[in-house]
Amino acid sequence: MSKIKNARSRATLQRLNLQGYNKPKRTPDHPTKSHVVVAKEGGQTKTIRFGEQGAKTAGKPKKGESAATRKRRKAFKDRHRKNIDKGRMSAAYWADKVKW
Repeated sequence: MSKIKNARSRATLQRLNLQGYNKPKRTPDHPTKSHVVVAKEGGQTKTIRFGEQGAKTAGKPKKGESAATRKRRKAFKDRHRKNIDKGRMSAAYWADKVKW
């Protein structure tokens, strides 16, 4: 059974043209989600699509950013804290890491 799962997850990596496990990629042609990643933790793998397509996120913290941007980043992190803490197998973790 394990060999089948490994083959299936490798096929998913290939189909989505990803560099490897836990390496997110932008998906500009997807109608609703902006990124995809094949998350792997232990022996478990999961394809996760995350991020709203076209949403204006705060991006990575920058020196001299506005108070509104800091507030928007903090609101996202506060709102999704429980799901971010679940780790690599949650979309919120990846959205926090990549988009916020």
